[in-house]
Amino acid sequence: MRYTAAPRRRDELLRRLEESGYVSSSTAAAELGVSEMTIRRDLGQLAAEGRVRRVVGGASLVDGSAAPPFELRRTEAAREKDAIARAALPLLEDAGVVALDAGTTVATLARRLPQGLTVVTHSVPVITACTGRDDLEVVALGGTFHRATRSFAGPATRAGLADLAVDVAVLSATAAGPGGAYSADPWDADTKRAMAAIADRVVLLLDHRKLEARAPMRVLGLDEAHAVVVDDQVTPAQLAMLRERCERVVVARAAEPGTPEPAGAAAPDLAARRVPGSAVP
Repeated sequence: MRYTAAPRRRDELLRRLEESGYVSSSTAAAELGVSEMTIRRDLGQLAAEGRVRRVVGGASLVDGSAAPPFELRRTEAAREKDAIARAALPLLEDAGVVALDAGTTVATLARRLPQGLTVVTHSVPVITACTGRDDLEVVALGGTFHRATRSFAGPATRAGLADLAVDVAVLSATAAGPGGAYSADPWDADTKRAMAAIADRVVLLLDHRKLEARAPMRVLGLDEAHAVVVDDQVTPAQLAMLRERCERVVVARAAEPGTPEPAGAAAPDLAARRVPGSAVP
């Protein structure tokens, strides 16, 4: 059934939220017969009325969790996440040791890592992906297990990181904007900060939905990332904001479903290094 009337559509979104505690923008758009942008506007209006909380990929109840569970997040924007993972690979070419956080986009990257790396991680999905390969070394961090993120966190995790050094930390975020990159979980934010602190370079992976979401825990400023990788669904305004603040921006081109990647495809274009005070293209 196509929900063309906004009041009826918003009532249906609220009903779904009451049932499950979380609504995905892309799933709701497909099931209600409207565009994802329409659903985002509906959720934005409901959030302005204080009836829902905007989170990455959709909305949750005001008194619900600020972040959907890992397995649900992993299926959201899968095509964009895969494109971002592919585009991030050239940024690891000269790295020997990389730290990978517990984000779902980072977990996608973990399945594509080149051989010969040492991987430092607290993420169970990343540990699983990397220990299945004989050509990778894995440093698995312990701590308190958090089911929502399927990762370890806390003082033991932070202490383990303090004794290490990595070439590149690859981080994700629940939300990002002019103020920086944010997480919905304080333990997750703490681990991301600790990874950034021991890294020579930080690479931040953001699908376009993260630039529309909000989260409370600031992880780092965008200018602290040496590169930011986004998908091609970002708006011109969002891209301009990133280029103004970030040292390097990579835009990942997502292939259409079922479209094979051309042989010998060129590496993704890297936006020019920002010169302080220069105009944003």
